[in-house]
Amino acid sequence: MNRVYVCNCFGVTEAQVKKHAEGGACTPRQIASACKAGTDCGSCVRRIQALLGRGACPRRELVDQGGPVLAELEELEEAA
Repeated sequence: MNRVYVCNCFGVTEAQVKKHAEGGACTPRQIASACKAGTDCGSCVRRIQALLGRGACPRRELVDQGGPVLAELEELEEAA
């Protein structure tokens, strides 16, 4: 499998970002909370924003409504 790294500082792949987004992380800050991507040098933040902007977050409407969306992030971290 070909791994495309989004965050070289913490070795976070595009697939991992998408997995966290599917679990409810819909902003770069929520992605950072889930896997540290974007918290060191910051060069990957725009890439994360681009990934999230491409519909990687199916729960975006919950964020817009103020609903809880991060309940599954711990489970995703444990599975990674």
